[in-house]
Amino acid sequence: MTNCTDEDLDNYLLNQVDLRHRQVSKCVEDVQKIIKDLTTEVSSKDARFQSIANAGVHNASLKDQPALMSKWSALLRGRCAYNPAIQVLSPTLYLISVPLQGLMGYKERRTRQWRYYTLTGSRLLSPVREPEKLHQWLELESFVNPSQEWHDARMTIEGDIVPAKVVNVFKDLLETSIKTRGLTNKVSVLESVGTAVRVAVETSEAQIEVKLVPTVELMNYWPKRARWPRLFRRWPSTERARCIKSFGFNLMASSNYHWLLSFSRAEQVLLSNIDEDGGCRRKCYRVVRQLKEDGWCPGSKPVITAFHLQTLLFWTCEKYPCTRDWKDFRGCVLRLVQKLHKCVSQHYLRHYFIRSHNLLKYSNTNELDEVAKKINHFLENPEL
Repeated sequence: MTNCTDEDLDNYLLNQVDLRHRQVSKCVEDVQKIIKDLTTEVSSKDARFQSIANAGVHNASLKDQPALMSKWSALLRGRCAYNPAIQVLSPTLYLISVPLQGLMGYKERRTRQWRYYTLTGSRLLSPVREPEKLHQWLELESFVNPSQEWHDARMTIEGDIVPAKVVNVFKDLLETSIKTRGLTNKVSVLESVGTAVRVAVETSEAQIEVKLVPTVELMNYWPKRARWPRLFRRWPSTERARCIKSFGFNLMASSNYHWLLSFSRAEQVLLSNIDEDGGCRRKCYRVVRQLKEDGWCPGSKPVITAFHLQTLLFWTCEKYPCTRDWKDFRGCVLRLVQKLHKCVSQHYLRHYFIRSHNLLKYSNTNELDEVAKKINHFLENPEL
């Protein structure tokens, strides 16, 4: 990267990246306040849906696990100001998980092989397709003690908790709550894409598209299919990996029948503590993210999001675990960009925890090819 010095990169961080961070932080603050008010109102109408203020380790079901809450607070102290329910995918696109209550004592079990119903409950002549690598069915019997409210035909079919039905109930409550809270001038429900509940939120800085997803939070449990950490890998440390796995995972209502596995808490801890040895990993990530948003893949619905870049960073950290591998700021940025170019060109990026799943499997290939061309141009002539 002869055309770009460490001093150039530091100036870029100061003048562009930090500015972006301040703007996004202000938007997150505005969105968080509005969505907190809305989900609090929804919860008052149906206690199965909780306020986002109760997300993650703030979940009411964890009040009897002070050690876990203390561990989380210690790991993120001074490092993360965002609500754990909020994921910033791009400056104007957020994913927010809405925690569900009343599903206690999760246990992984062998599920029935086929389902023979539509979302209205009528039987099908042929089976519904099986879940993909990052999805699973969810049954009431998966929980030792589900509350009686979940035995509800509006949410379940033949013992299955059906994501699309859960989302429909939530959407009706949300539309009512927007009016009840007098937020029609700040929040509008957008046309649905699949089972997602999408809203546009007006902030002081910009209009933000928010995808709201009802989420089952499963603490102190790690799914068997997520074989992590991998053998003979030195990053993260065994102790840190054990700690991260204690925060569990989530199941998100993001498709008609199947629940999406999410590891947002684990990812948050990994990213927040990624430079404990004094390396420049996070600085590299922030620079590449800004380059992507400025030119390679801008827009409100980018084909490559911050989540993809974060995943790429984790894979790179695992391959280059030593402190000395992360001392050359300029060289490390170039290495990360080269790896991004390879993934985008090949339309292939493995999920960090479920490595058999390709995160780019359903991405628009034309858009990916266009991004690859832009990254290649940067690699041939690196300029900020």
